[in-house]
Amino acid sequence: PNGLVVPVIRDVDQKGIFELSRELMVVSKKARDGKLTAADMQGSCFTISSLGGIGGTAFTPIVNAPDVAILGVSKSEMKPKWNGSEFIPRLMLPLSLSYDHRVIDGAVAARFSVFLSGVLSDVRKILL
Repeated sequence: PNGLVVPVIRDVDQKGIFELSRELMVVSKKARDGKLTAADMQGSCFTISSLGGIGGTAFTPIVNAPDVAILGVSKSEMKPKWNGSEFIPRLMLPLSLSYDHRVIDGAVAARFSVFLSGVLSDVRKILL
């Protein structure tokens, strides 16, 4: 009802998946209750935007300065994928990475996308 708010989770590179999950639950409650402060929404460099929960199948997220990149997450679905000899069902999650090319080299962004895909395809890598 109060429009879009984008809280910042800090130091994500130093936190595990469980700690991030707990922090996300806390900040989400603050956002729903309208209790986020300006400091809670400043200082980001990368944003994750998800339209999958409302059925979005693809979109092109726009980088909002001062961020340098944004990851768009769409709705996952089972699709047939060819493995070289037959089609097998695979859960596919469309991702869209937009980045400020003045700050991020395209090859680095592509390698990040490949790395992220690999991590998300095997939950054990997230937990380690």
